[in-house]
Amino acid sequence: MIISQTPECLSRIADQITHGGVIAFRTDTFYGLGANPFNRQAGKKIRELKNREEKKPILILLSDQDQVRRFIAGRSPAFNLLAERFWPGPLTMVGRAAPEVPEEITAGTLTVGVRLPDDEEVCALVRACGGALTATSANPAGREAASTAQEVERYFGAALELIVDGGKARRDRPSTVLDLSMQVRLIREGAIAWPEIQTAIAADASTF
Repeated sequence: MIISQTPECLSRIADQITHGGVIAFRTDTFYGLGANPFNRQAGKKIRELKNREEKKPILILLSDQDQVRRFIAGRSPAFNLLAERFWPGPLTMVGRAAPEVPEEITAGTLTVGVRLPDDEEVCALVRACGGALTATSANPAGREAASTAQEVERYFGAALELIVDGGKARRDRPSTVLDLSMQVRLIREGAIAWPEIQTAIAADASTF
């Protein structure tokens, strides 16, 4: 079922998440599959829907900076520097997962990726759902990321509890993904260019 994203529908969306549902919603990049990151059954359902590779963690969208501590076990100097420079924004940072983060999210890697969106509508939805939502792209593995609610429906149909129509995706590139669990390593270059990140790191190398 597709519903429009309005302030009035947030309680309905939150109720689905509270009861273990999986929804689709517009993130700050493309549409994503949203669920409570600590609900193991919901995490399993997302992997089944996507035919997800076993060793690929599921990223988490945060409503606010203070949510990081729920997922990342110790923020490194590089994490703090890049969060200050690029958050809120399309930068997903992977760090060592807190012990409470389930394996359905980490895929056994002991790491998890988090992002703080630069989109208040998205943040409001995530905040209504407890401050954090999974946000892996709403498409089966190997298919194009969905840019509209209608594309999500074509991919998944009635397999989702709700598809929240937040309009067309507002970016044409995914987030940039960095692994900060040890050293800074580029996983995927996206909306933020890798040279821009390298410049930020080089400018403040004394903090490392």
